[in-house]
Amino acid sequence: MEQYKILEIKKSVFEDNDRKADLLREELKKDKTFLLNLMSSPGAGKTKTIIQTIEALKNEMNIGVLEADIDSEVDAYTVANTGTKVIQLHTGGMCHLDAGMTRQGLLGLGTEGLDFVILENVGNLVCPAEFDTGAAKNAMILSVPEGDDKPLKYPLMFSTVDVLLINKIDAIEYFDFNYEAVKERIKKLNPEIEVILISAKTGRGIDQWADWLRREVKNWNAQ
Repeated sequence: MEQYKILEIKKSVFEDNDRKADLLREELKKDKTFLLNLMSSPGAGKTKTIIQTIEALKNEMNIGVLEADIDSEVDAYTVANTGTKVIQLHTGGMCHLDAGMTRQGLLGLGTEGLDFVILENVGNLVCPAEFDTGAAKNAMILSVPEGDDKPLKYPLMFSTVDVLLINKIDAIEYFDFNYEAVKERIKKLNPEIEVILISAKTGRGIDQWADWLRREVKNWNAQ
């Protein structure tokens, strides 16, 4: 006779978050607000890429940004200098955002009149991949200095994103980075993923990235 109950806490937490994420996604779809969850390791170039994205799309879309960090306001300050509506989220030690935290951030930001919101998730390649934020699409940045072996080390992250931006390609000649090898490794994990080469420093590839976003926002609003 069973004398005690076994509760799979991790499974329960994820299932609860998934329900909240689906609900948030439905609400954002009704409001025609496209939420992008942008992930990467620290230093990969998320904030610089966001600024380039804002510059490319600011005349076409009303954009807002959620900046998530364990502490500091550095990124929010940087983005605010572009004139974009932004809010800084402090996670209090949490290494990721989940759907509930994202909802709080969106309420604080205020999404009325916003066509496109970028969530800059906490910088790491583990926890953010496990939690659905309620975003319409998930994007990741892999920077050239990190190396081409990251898909082998962090397969879940590469499996869950819709688009991968390979950043800092202006510095590729200085690093042992094999683009064909990394692309092959990624495609094995995620055959449908789109890979775009960019340099957030020089602006190379930003037009292609902006075109991808235009298409996805249009498709989101047409659903």
